[in-house]
Amino acid sequence: MSKIHDEMDEKTRAKGAFSRRGFLRGAGVASGALGGAVLTEEQAEAAQAAAQGPGAVAISLNVNGKEQKLNVEPRVTLLDACRNQLDLTGAKRVCDRGTCGACTMIMNGKVVYACTVLAIDAQGRQIQTIEGIGTPQKPHPVSTAFVNNDAQQCGYCTPGFVMAAKGFLDRNPKPTYDQVKAGLGGNLCRCGTYVGVRKAVLEAAGKKG
Repeated sequence: MSKIHDEMDEKTRAKGAFSRRGFLRGAGVASGALGGAVLTEEQAEAAQAAAQGPGAVAISLNVNGKEQKLNVEPRVTLLDACRNQLDLTGAKRVCDRGTCGACTMIMNGKVVYACTVLAIDAQGRQIQTIEGIGTPQKPHPVSTAFVNNDAQQCGYCTPGFVMAAKGFLDRNPKPTYDQVKAGLGGNLCRCGTYVGVRKAVLEAAGKKG
């Protein structure tokens, strides 16, 4: 019987086709090769270390009027640098894609999504976070207006909205309701408190919504 199988395999190979026996032999060789390629723990750690990016570099950030010295990897965002190294946790990391506005800060007078700005690129800029525009004892007028108009529910998006509103009012101190609506279009609230937010901005601007 074995002789018959061998003759069949010879005929199959002569036709340039695959045989079952040939396939099994090839699979066995491949398995052995893969088994021999398994890395030791030390080799795996060395490979992982080699795959890591550039190391941390020293940078200086001017945040809320104070010069801060940090060591960060070039890939670290302004948001993560502030939250993880400066303990400024008001700005929230939500979408991490520059779409929700929860991480909003003001840089050189311009509203920015801090999750899209590299910390290393923010050097030499004047950075404002929500911690730098008021205190619990003396809150910023926008923060007070948010409380007065119940413009926060879970509160997770609130710091970003407050900073976006401050930046908006700095540029447009006497807006209309429609201008406020358009001006804060880059911030999302999953609780849906948009009406309260808009009224708060109008109150902060000296108007009643």
